[in-house]
Amino acid sequence: MQLTELQQQLTESLGDRINGSEIERDELTLLVKADEIKAVCHILRDQFHFEQLIDLCGVDYSTYGFDEWPTSETSETGFSRAAETHERRAKIPEQHRYAVVYHLLSLKNNCRLRLKAYVWGEMPRIDSVIDVWAGVNWFEREAFDLFGIVFDGHPDLRRILTDYGFIGHPFRKDFPLIGNVEVRYDAEKKRVVYEPVDLQMRTLVARVIRHDNRYKDQGIDL
Repeated sequence: MQLTELQQQLTESLGDRINGSEIERDELTLLVKADEIKAVCHILRDQFHFEQLIDLCGVDYSTYGFDEWPTSETSETGFSRAAETHERRAKIPEQHRYAVVYHLLSLKNNCRLRLKAYVWGEMPRIDSVIDVWAGVNWFEREAFDLFGIVFDGHPDLRRILTDYGFIGHPFRKDFPLIGNVEVRYDAEKKRVVYEPVDLQMRTLVARVIRHDNRYKDQGIDL
């Protein structure tokens, strides 16, 4: 089945449950309304034979299109060192800050499909699809742990990669790179203790030289 044909069939079948679709780099993506995700997944599994969910992940778009330093211009001394912050190319709406992305596989039709659902809020929420694909269990726990996305209906939604006492969600763009606390073993107390971070933030940027025509006019010997 051609992607354009699949796109047309899915658009007609799902109707107003989706906000649109796009084909880019030979991949089809459906933009699904967050409150319709479970219904859409049931239809895709039962009617379009997407029997397998191969991945689920969270995305934080809050700094999308934003560079800490310009990377299109350079000199003999290399790229700039992030001394100044540059303005974003486009402001991301609050309701589009977070997204949950699903990657599906149809073994019968030998094709793949991506779903994207936008969620928002301090603790963004979306229905769990564990009733559709049981294998999504740990994927949803990972997205909850790293991004703070709550999956309603998940039977055991708890952290999976960080410690149970971990503060915050480390894949959010506003999470400090040095973290919020330090962990060490206290020999006197004979247990692990948490303390405020005692590190200074630094920005280290390696010098990069690219072999292309941008540098030939500057007389730089590559």
